[in-house]
Amino acid sequence: MSIITAIFGSKKDKDLKHLRPIVEKVNSYEPWAKSLKDEDFPLQTQRFRERLKAGETLDQILPEAYALVREASFRVLGERHYDVQIMGAIVLHEGKILELKTGEGKTLTSVPAGYLNALEGQGVHVITVNDYLAQRDAEWMGPIYSFLGLTVGAIVSTMDNERRRQAYSCDITYGTNNEFGFDYLRDNMKLRQQDKIQPKHHYCIIDEIDSILIDEARTPLIISGQADDDTEYARNAEKITQYFKECEKDPETGEYPVVSAFARFEEGAKLEPDGDYMLDEKSRRVSFTKEGMVHMEELLKRFGIIQGSLYDDENFEYIHYVTQAMVARHLYKRDTDYVIADNQIQIVDEFTGRILHGRRYSDGLHQAIEAKEHIRILGKNRTLATITFQNFFRMYDKLSGMTGTADTEATEFQEIYKLDVVVIPTHLPVIRKDMDDLVFLNDKFKYQAICNEIARVHATGQPILVGTVSIEKSELISALLRKMGIPHEVLNAKNHAREATIIENA
Repeated sequence: MSIITAIFGSKKDKDLKHLRPIVEKVNSYEPWAKSLKDEDFPLQTQRFRERLKAGETLDQILPEAYALVREASFRVLGERHYDVQIMGAIVLHEGKILELKTGEGKTLTSVPAGYLNALEGQGVHVITVNDYLAQRDAEWMGPIYSFLGLTVGAIVSTMDNERRRQAYSCDITYGTNNEFGFDYLRDNMKLRQQDKIQPKHHYCIIDEIDSILIDEARTPLIISGQADDDTEYARNAEKITQYFKECEKDPETGEYPVVSAFARFEEGAKLEPDGDYMLDEKSRRVSFTKEGMVHMEELLKRFGIIQGSLYDDENFEYIHYVTQAMVARHLYKRDTDYVIADNQIQIVDEFTGRILHGRRYSDGLHQAIEAKEHIRILGKNRTLATITFQNFFRMYDKLSGMTGTADTEATEFQEIYKLDVVVIPTHLPVIRKDMDDLVFLNDKFKYQAICNEIARVHATGQPILVGTVSIEKSELISALLRKMGIPHEVLNAKNHAREATIIENA
């Protein structure tokens, strides 16, 4: 392979060889763009649109369009696109994935590609990972588009239907993957075509594309409503809840029927390889052994919840209730997977750490968690519409994206989405040193080392960001820092309302 690479060049070399002549052509139009007056920019946009209608292609007008955007950016923001950013914009236009290192200006890089494809008049969607970034990018890049005669909108979770419709009607629309996905589902539940708000899926640029199309690809977006049997389900769930409460009240009586079902099952799992149940933490499933099913039946029978066999038609659903109760108890952690706020279970997004307002776990799991936490059990929901991010983004005529880490997932992008990854070099040589990971014997040593490092950096006056995998871990480190007298802020799903203030003062 090394001999072949030496003779024919690596993929990165070939990609750059393809891009450089186009960048040189863009640079050749720079004197023309500089000669234009401010009022000429929207007029030039109109001329581009007329040329497209006359039969020219986007590729043919790309050099002029990119030179125009570069000059507009310089006049509006004082920021001129570097050649590597122009390369990145070409990659995005070609429907590929751009890898550009963090700090190289991906937000600005996306503007020429967004502008060029918006000239077709079918809308361009720019996807970001949260509402804050969607709003920020729209406000930050919006003046460039406006200077060029295009309209810009942003979709955020607090918007009503009419404001969403207006944002979708713009040439460039910023928003999160969740909001675009749910708007699509809501549109498909509407009875009249004119009530739909999301237009054609023409061209899309996804920021942090590896996070959205790989990490969250199979995450289903679900719109649900009350099921017909919600009252019955809530009543049955309440019975199971009461059963477990009663069992837990007096676990030391010595009588098998009133020993806590959870404690009994745990004992079997811990002490015997073939106990009552087995946990699969990766897929979050509980499977009962034959002995476990017998124990479950005995417990439910003796407590008076069921009569007859557990496998009778009228009793079979209790297997599901108990299974979900076990899943809720052992595989879903408070302040990691969910928080309790306003006396309700609120789900925490495992990727962003934010609360997913209005979302509920399906298939009775949410009720089981409510039972576990001893708060009011609400009725079961029925799925009305659902789609995965993978299937949603495949609907676009042309899909592109950008991230700082795409090359490691290049094979997956190619196999699943038929998207090529192009790595663009940095504008200046990288001087940052990426150090090896540190490995510790246990959590206690690790957290103490983290706090010592924070103290060292804090003493120099340098700001420091500490990322954790859960709310619980963030609060543990916070407690250690308080003991050391180090002032800090904690940003997690419990105080997300203060996010903007915390970031502003960081």
